[in-house]
Amino acid sequence: MRAEEDLLAVRHAVREATVRVGFGLVDQTRIVTAASELARNAYVHGGGGTLALEVVRQGGRRGLRLSVSDEGPGIADLDQALTDGYTTGAGLGHGLGGARRLMDEFQVRSAPGRGTTVTVLRWIGPR
Repeated sequence: MRAEEDLLAVRHAVREATVRVGFGLVDQTRIVTAASELARNAYVHGGGGTLALEVVRQGGRRGLRLSVSDEGPGIADLDQALTDGYTTGAGLGHGLGGARRLMDEFQVRSAPGRGTTVTVLRWIGPR
C-alpha cells in the first residue's frame, strides 16, 4: 500500500477473500470496512504498508485473518489510539477502535520507531 489507489485494491482483495471463504454480505461488509480502516492508517500514518490475508480453520470453524503492517513511527500510546475520537490526523478517530469492534479478534504490535502490525480475525457463524 504505497499509493491512494492501493487502498481500493485492498478493499477488492479482501472482498474477494470474504466471498471465497463463505461470509455473508453483512460480515463481508464488516471485514472490508475494518481492512479499509487499517490499510488507510498504514498508508497515512505509517507511510505505506503490507496486507496479508489468511484463511483460518479451527475445529469446525472457518475465518479470515488480516494482518496490516507498516514501518512507520509506531504508536506511542496504544490505549489513547484505541479511544474513539482520538486522531493524529484529519480523520474521525474511529479507525483502530472501529476495526476492533468489527472483528472477533484484534491484536496490535507497535513500538515507537519500529512500525505497527495490526492482526484481526473474523469467524463465520456464532461467536
